[in-house]
Amino acid sequence: MNEPAASTPSGAGRPQPLMSIGEVLAQLRVDFPDVTISKLRFLEAEGLVEPQRTAAGYRKYGWDDVARLRFVLTAQRDQYLPLRVIREQLADWDASGEAPERSRPALVAVGPDGEVPGRGAGQSAESGQVRLSRSELVSRSGIDESMLGELERLGLVVSDPPGWYDGDALIIARAVAGLSAYGFQPRHLRGYRTAADREVGLFAQLVAPLVRQSDPAARARAAETARELVALSQQLHAALVRVGLRSTLGR
Repeated sequence: MNEPAASTPSGAGRPQPLMSIGEVLAQLRVDFPDVTISKLRFLEAEGLVEPQRTAAGYRKYGWDDVARLRFVLTAQRDQYLPLRVIREQLADWDASGEAPERSRPALVAVGPDGEVPGRGAGQSAESGQVRLSRSELVSRSGIDESMLGELERLGLVVSDPPGWYDGDALIIARAVAGLSAYGFQPRHLRGYRTAADREVGLFAQLVAPLVRQSDPAARARAAETARELVALSQQLHAALVRVGLRSTLGR
């Protein structure tokens, strides 16, 4: 039987209670609803966390491991740091004897598909899991039916399956609504679609060899690589636009 995750050591000399990977998942999903068991296994394979193993091979995590995972996930979500940078920071802490600050988030129930009760679809970080009707997309994004039709014609928004839209469609529609307030027209957005298609082609070449492998770890690495490439691309694009606007802004 697993030791209860709700108790923590009250003295420095007492051993930490250990948690199963499922208990750790419940802890982390309070703040990271998209985290999965595959993700935790991937971070272990990358050497970012080293849970103990029972004689039967089951993973057992302490609170220091949870704090470490929390730091990694926060660095990825909020700072878009690539794993190599996160690994270097953790290595520096290990060498200095320091560690990420421990924290004890409240336990929450996790559904059979990993959902966290009480969180709306728009709050999930997994855009592909969001499912919106056409009317819901229009009402939640701020665009009208005419604009949505134009975005679909340009290939900026796609319904899949027909008549239903995911979280990325909502993000795109909201961004277009914001840009429209500054006078942007749909025709101005063709360049975004073209640039995105070029990046998709480049990134697909990098992750395709991993996707073709049957090893689940390779597929997890492919998903993580794609996530990092997207984050780095966003940083590069934003920096280039800022640099380009400096002369206009007189800076």
